[in-house]
Amino acid sequence: MTEAQITPRVFSGIQPSGNLTLGNYLGALRRFGKMQDDGIETIYCVVDMHAITVWQDPAALRNQTRELAAAYIACGLDPQKSILFNQSQVPAHAELAWILNCVVRIGWMSRMTQFKDKAGKNAEKMSLGLYVYPALMAADILTYKATHVPVGEDQKQHVELTRDVAAKFNHDYGVDFFPIPDPVIEGTGTRVMSLRDGNKKMSKSDPSDKSRINLIDDADTIAAKIRKAKTDPDALPSEAAGLADRPEARNLVNIYAGLADISVDDVLREFGGQQFGAFKPALADLAVNHMAPISSEIARLLAQPDEIDRILANGAERADAIAAPILAEAKQIVGFIK
Repeated sequence: MTEAQITPRVFSGIQPSGNLTLGNYLGALRRFGKMQDDGIETIYCVVDMHAITVWQDPAALRNQTRELAAAYIACGLDPQKSILFNQSQVPAHAELAWILNCVVRIGWMSRMTQFKDKAGKNAEKMSLGLYVYPALMAADILTYKATHVPVGEDQKQHVELTRDVAAKFNHDYGVDFFPIPDPVIEGTGTRVMSLRDGNKKMSKSDPSDKSRINLIDDADTIAAKIRKAKTDPDALPSEAAGLADRPEARNLVNIYAGLADISVDDVLREFGGQQFGAFKPALADLAVNHMAPISSEIARLLAQPDEIDRILANGAERADAIAAPILAEAKQIVGFIK
């Protein structure tokens, strides 16, 4: 039996679809920078192969790939401490994905809620890539034998599928090869809601730019959006239970807690009993202090596209050095001849 050589390793990726938001920052990007200092190997990917499951303008895709790489760095990721690359530069992702396509069952794919949400009534017109992309996501993770996958709540189902795929591969071939990765979902503010509707997730696809804080927004824009965020007429409660039926209030308190890296209870101990006329300016100041430097750094990096490309190419070489031998062993396990 082939025994897995398990090295604790973090892997995560984001699609380069443009207009990254505060939700991306609190839910993922900020955590990525922190995890690289925890003494565990960290690999972060711009998943451009996932992006083309729906049609992309090629020039826009290249620009958005660089923008996301810049955002990773601006939010604290150090390309020397972590591996940062774009997925399409490492062939092992696509090769392992095909092997895993032959392990995954069609019924598993049919239960993926993300495909249902994106396809809606047009499922027959969607690309095959969109349908099977959870298998590519599994390959992204298992190509590096990642043990921990920081994701948002909406991606947890895909990590659970990856666990099933790893277990089935190991069982089918009688090996202990792929580790069973754990999703990492933690921290206040991991699910940031719209500034215009506290029941909807903050989204870059929302028609209203006022519904979100973009990572490229300047200080004045950030402050203005916070001031105009939807609220209710009541004062803030003194305990978290008082936010239960107040989605807009809960969202703004969660954002403050996430940015300040404190608990909701800590926020309410400070602001409980106060009206939003007092809370919003404090939140705006906090948001500007955190987000405006990120916006400036993204702009600085995007003015040097060749440097971003160099960083991604270097990261791809380092990623390939890990992925290639794992892929080679997987191919040997399934019976391929070198």
